[in-house]
Amino acid sequence: MARFSVQKYPSIIVKGKSVQDYSLHSSSQLLLFKDWVVVPNNPTIQLSILEKHHDSPLAGHPGQEKTLKLVKKDFHWSGMTQFIKDHVSSCQQCSRSKNIHRKNFGLLKPLPIPNCPWICLSMDFITQWPLSNYFDSILVIVNRFSKMAVFIPTMPSITLLDLAQLFIKNIFSKHGLPSSIVSDRGPLFFFFLLDQSLSAAQDFKRSFNCLPSRN
Repeated sequence: MARFSVQKYPSIIVKGKSVQDYSLHSSSQLLLFKDWVVVPNNPTIQLSILEKHHDSPLAGHPGQEKTLKLVKKDFHWSGMTQFIKDHVSSCQQCSRSKNIHRKNFGLLKPLPIPNCPWICLSMDFITQWPLSNYFDSILVIVNRFSKMAVFIPTMPSITLLDLAQLFIKNIFSKHGLPSSIVSDRGPLFFFFLLDQSLSAAQDFKRSFNCLPSRN
């Protein structure tokens, strides 16, 4: 083994490693770090090494840890671990043939068809509209029986409690309480808040009616 000039190989010296651990192979003139061949910071060269140790039929497309272990036997370069992990995780053949460690997804089931209006509703938001009267979103409530839709101006920062109050004002006061609501914002929690809001409204009405009349 022969020592090398640091000035000759400044760009491929791995940061944080002792210069004393580097040497030149006497016959091949390859730069070594201890017993490993130092690979230049060249993605083409690094990729060719991975093609041999991972992509080839003889390699058999091993996983990240095994590929890293195979490459580490002979080679060394800065950022090698992340480079290998990125390459293996983006391998198309691996993604097609890897084992699936989960249960199969269930079949999609259509929503039941309502038999009368305003008992089964769906709710969603249309957002990122131009600001108008402090509103930039629309709450859309659809009667699934007739497909009639109600459009309520609102904001994306609306809370579930605010949503329940909007529902009482625009839907419940006119059509009563539905039996089901399809929503991606937690329908069970929404029904709980709706019940709380209705109870509060009933308590307020009861208290108001119990006030003594003034002559």
